[in-house]
Amino acid sequence: MRRPNGLAREAVRFKPASFAGTFLALLMSALIVSACGILLETSLRASVPPERYASAPVVAAADQNEYVVTGSGEDREREATPLPDTARMDAGLAAKAGEAPGAATAVADFTFPVHATDDGAGSGARGLSVPGGVLTAHGWGSHAFTGTALTSGSAPRAGEVVLDADTARTAHATVGDTVVLETAAGQQDFRVAGVAEAGSAETARNTAEAGALTWFADAQAPTLAGHPGKADAVVVLAEHGTGTDALADSVKTALAGSGAQVHTGDDRGAVEDPGLGYAKITLFGIGGSFGGIAAIVAVFTAAGTVALSVGQRAREFALLRAVGATPRQIRRAVASEALLVAPLAGIVGCLPGIGLAHWWFGQLQDRDAIPRAVDLHVSGIPLLAAVVMGLLTALGAGWAAGRRPAKIKPGQALSEASVERLRPGLIRTLLGVGALVGGAILTGVSARSTGDDAAGAALGVVMLFMLAVGLLGPLVARLCAGLFGLPLRGAGPAAELAAANSRANARRLASAITPIVLAVAFASTLVFMHTSETHAADEQLRAGITADHVVTGPAGLPVDAVDRAARAPGVEAAVGLLNTQVLVPTGSGEFKSLLGAATQGVTGSGAELAKVQDLDVREGGLDRLGKGRIAIDKTLATSADAGVGDRLPLHLPDGTEVSPEIVAVYGRGLGLSTVTMDRESLAGHVTSGFDSTLLVRGGSEKSLSALGEVTDASGYATEQNRDAKLGAWMNNTMAAVLGGFAAVAAVNTLVMTVLDRRRELGSLRLIGSTRRQVMTMLRWEGLLVAGVGLALGSAIAAATLIPMMSGVTGDMPYVPPLVYGAFAVAAGGLALLAVTLPARAALRRWS
Repeated sequence: MRRPNGLAREAVRFKPASFAGTFLALLMSALIVSACGILLETSLRASVPPERYASAPVVAAADQNEYVVTGSGEDREREATPLPDTARMDAGLAAKAGEAPGAATAVADFTFPVHATDDGAGSGARGLSVPGGVLTAHGWGSHAFTGTALTSGSAPRAGEVVLDADTARTAHATVGDTVVLETAAGQQDFRVAGVAEAGSAETARNTAEAGALTWFADAQAPTLAGHPGKADAVVVLAEHGTGTDALADSVKTALAGSGAQVHTGDDRGAVEDPGLGYAKITLFGIGGSFGGIAAIVAVFTAAGTVALSVGQRAREFALLRAVGATPRQIRRAVASEALLVAPLAGIVGCLPGIGLAHWWFGQLQDRDAIPRAVDLHVSGIPLLAAVVMGLLTALGAGWAAGRRPAKIKPGQALSEASVERLRPGLIRTLLGVGALVGGAILTGVSARSTGDDAAGAALGVVMLFMLAVGLLGPLVARLCAGLFGLPLRGAGPAAELAAANSRANARRLASAITPIVLAVAFASTLVFMHTSETHAADEQLRAGITADHVVTGPAGLPVDAVDRAARAPGVEAAVGLLNTQVLVPTGSGEFKSLLGAATQGVTGSGAELAKVQDLDVREGGLDRLGKGRIAIDKTLATSADAGVGDRLPLHLPDGTEVSPEIVAVYGRGLGLSTVTMDRESLAGHVTSGFDSTLLVRGGSEKSLSALGEVTDASGYATEQNRDAKLGAWMNNTMAAVLGGFAAVAAVNTLVMTVLDRRRELGSLRLIGSTRRQVMTMLRWEGLLVAGVGLALGSAIAAATLIPMMSGVTGDMPYVPPLVYGAFAVAAGGLALLAVTLPARAALRRWS
């Protein structure tokens, strides 16, 4: 008898169809695991090379993260959450840093938006007209490290400004002219002290988009920025002969105890580009969280395909046992087959995996979710992990599937190869029942939870129910075949034979429906989770905006927009909103976390807000809204275990800790804003001090058009839905990747099962069945597989989404009929295609 590895080579050589299916499943597994692994590695290694700070060896800045500490001792963990806005440091620390040994000078750096206006504020003042109406402002001291140089005039003093050459040329402004600008401190006249040619560092990624530049006196810049006494960073330049490391050490010593962090190398880029922190979270969410789910699904599906391939050759193993093969030889033969197929499949699968990672990464950059300066990291680690995972999956699944044919007696093996076993193993059944019970328990937990807790529990629901379907597959398949086969009994002999085939071959049916269940369950959960949240948010937004007019501006509204709107004819109420985000601690013990909560800062009283916005107040009232008093959404109230009269600890956008009193709890936070607070409480804690939105009751569109773009509540809601397109794209992409993988696996499995039935199909032709009758039977079987898979997948998605949406939106899931119909058509079409094409090829020899 041949050695086991020789048997494996002969099996691959003479039965390529069976191994082709295994090869494809392992290839797809490696593709998805390698792509997610590359994105995960990029999230851990991502950096942004400095541009504006490229000539500055050392940059000091405040920590841009807030932390949650859980556990103690060896179990102590410190989880960082990026701040919604820039945390600033004391501008006076520049003097301390400048005194550090080896420091030539230290410059406090400021970056903030300034609005240009065409209207002169005073006699002889010149209005500026720039693209977008916004300029990026800095302190003049930054010219020391950016290369900016005066072409005329002098450095600015208090009440003066330096314009960049292009802006001055376009506005026909020269030294000595007066221009009017709007800053967080209000509208003001400034004398043009000079005109400068921006240095190469000033064309950095952030300022390039704004285009126009302007510089103010360092002493006045923090006040104009709305952050008196604060600087974005302190840039330290070295004396000749001082190394970067030595300078960094001396600056750390000089700033010890201030809380400032000292950065060198590419870490400087993270200071000037705060989007890096959120980019890392996005990539980690895709590569880590979604990648983990995708890896489990890939392994689960590949293992099922390998097990099917081994199971299809049960007769061969039985014959080998009958002619003297030992159990060990059978097991070694199965392992050798895995070693022959899995590594090659993994290596080949990594190539399109790299392509998928590059495409996904590029799409995120095109949607501004990742800074352009971040590069995709591709190393051998995720690729090796994908190959090894595929190999271990093939070995494990092959061992499990070949264990019984290898250990039972030869005669019993031949008997079981002829007739399918009616019951799965005891251990498999117990594990399946356990997964089913666990899923039911988590469904209850999800129903009692809210917000992120509900979403987290729902993820466990879908995973456990999928595991239950995989483990209890034959039992579930037999039950569904009997149930779904009832209508087929009256549809003719071919349909009745299809139902009987499905009942008699429940293991084969289970192998076919499991990938379809996977595809439908995960795709439905991801897609309909987003449609449900978007639908609920849209309904809340449309019901909550009671204003007649909504005024918006891409770079913010004029500083006096509220006052000007209030003076317009016919206006009853005008309220400005500054949209930002705060961090709220939720959970306790090991489950503590910081929750990002959308926040609106209100310019006006709570009574005025109620005239233009209906928050659906459930407890308390908005009349006490003001300094130190806030209103929150009911979902946040539940997550934070807080109510009216309690103080809610939170972190303002720049990380400042406050504990305002809750005066109201409302129900439309998903569509409007999770936290509502007075505008003054946010002043000095955001980069842009300009209101985002103006809600007006009464008046006319014409009278408000000078303030920004005017629309009504419906138009505003439509625009807000467009802004949520990144989340929709990410969910749909993940659904397409995971659902597409499962769909390919389903087609692959169906093709394998049909090709394995060539003897059976030939027998049907020999006993008198026509080609058309056989094809009709197979089509009915394909539709039965698609129907059972669609029903089970939909049931799992419903068990996941109903409790989760109850906790997140307080409503039932929203399932667009056309989208669900597309899923159903796709499932049925793929099943028919996967059954029909190989069946035609198999029946050619019997024609």
